[in-house]
Amino acid sequence: MGPGAAGKSTWAAARFATELVVSSDRLRALVGAGEDDLAASADAFALLEQVVRQRIGRRLTTVIDTLGMDRERRLGWLALAREHGVPCVAVAFDTPAAECRRRNRERAKRIPADVLTAQLKTWGAVKKELPGDGFDEVLQAATEVRVVPEAFVQAEAAVRRQEEAPSGLRFGLQVSSYTHKGGRKTTGEWIRQVGVRAEAAGFDAVYVMDHFRQIPQVGRAWEDFLESWTTLAYLAACTERVRLGTLVSGITYRNVAHLGKIAATLDVLSGGRAVCGVGLGWFEAEHKAYGWEFPAVGERYALLEDALQLLPAMWGAGNKPFRGKVLDVPDTTCYPRPLQERVPLLVGGSGLRTLRLAARYADAANVFGGADQVREKAEYLKGRPRQIELTHLSTTLIGRDQREVDALVNHLRPRNQDPAKYAAAVNAGTVADQVSRFRELAEAGAAEVMFSLPALDDDLGPLDTAGEVIAAFR
Repeated sequence: MGPGAAGKSTWAAARFATELVVSSDRLRALVGAGEDDLAASADAFALLEQVVRQRIGRRLTTVIDTLGMDRERRLGWLALAREHGVPCVAVAFDTPAAECRRRNRERAKRIPADVLTAQLKTWGAVKKELPGDGFDEVLQAATEVRVVPEAFVQAEAAVRRQEEAPSGLRFGLQVSSYTHKGGRKTTGEWIRQVGVRAEAAGFDAVYVMDHFRQIPQVGRAWEDFLESWTTLAYLAACTERVRLGTLVSGITYRNVAHLGKIAATLDVLSGGRAVCGVGLGWFEAEHKAYGWEFPAVGERYALLEDALQLLPAMWGAGNKPFRGKVLDVPDTTCYPRPLQERVPLLVGGSGLRTLRLAARYADAANVFGGADQVREKAEYLKGRPRQIELTHLSTTLIGRDQREVDALVNHLRPRNQDPAKYAAAVNAGTVADQVSRFRELAEAGAAEVMFSLPALDDDLGPLDTAGEVIAAFR
């Protein structure tokens, strides 16, 4: 809020995506002969009120670009925000009168001099009223302002901690989708470029989902989807440094001894970079589609516990038999043995039963959720006889600044989905926001963070942006 030519529209355009800004000038052009058609002001403001009411009713971020000097109107916006449980912030443009007049003279369509004089006079009274109006905050326009999701409210403090006392953290890229404009004829080159660019960006590992068709959380069943271990073998030939693994291999998908042989082969061919992620398997529709049995949860837990013991036996010397609760392998011969003394075993899942198995047999447990959930799991594992690592998996949308974040959210979100809900689901934030989030996860107990990038298709630029986050931890 502020007088004409104070800089409100320029300020809003520089900080917020166009679709977030409700402008009285633009609405005057919509219902009148142009932005300078003062005769259309009443209709423009009536339309503005309707637009603001609809947006706030949906709890959408709304930037009202208008003079804001009508106290009854601005208190109405404040009441609307209170009704729908959203914060309401006033941004005051106390631009000197001489500067407003100078800017006005340079405009192609000037505000009439007497009108601007009246606005400047009114503003003198309005700015004294603002502190008592009840807004959550009254900010000066010079203040750097952006809408911050709850997860990033304390970002500045966490970023400072990372700068002052850097925390080491490993980073893994999860590839969860293989759709790209080039289609299947260029998929080999596309996945090669993903691996090469991820390595150059500083990722420590590349992981793939172990499924046989796309899962509903990511896409449609008929979208192209590569077999996981074959893809990892291909990436082994395309990369030099990154570790390679599955997040995670469903224990019901393969004969477990055969899985051990596959992982050992990958370790040898990659020069000792394999990671074997395993989990219960959850996608019943996939099992039915391929004609596989989908055992009850208790049976799958028994199979997982046996697998966590059988796999290291397969990778060790000799050929002794293995007999578990449900698995019986007469001969555990597996040569060549892996190059690593022990191929890292990672168990996916956050349930206590899964964590107990991971703590007893594995090297890492992969969990979800925020820093509080990670801290809770880390505290639980501290009481176990064997110490293992905690890793964390999420979807992460990164923009270099808030405008890029907003643009990505609006480009990628499903039609009709609330931008704020989509942004929260994909942890959308700036580079600094993500440095903060990962610092907090590290402080909570995560040794490695793995994430998928929802914007990763033909444009591999998101990998470079992720590299800026990673650089803060090096």
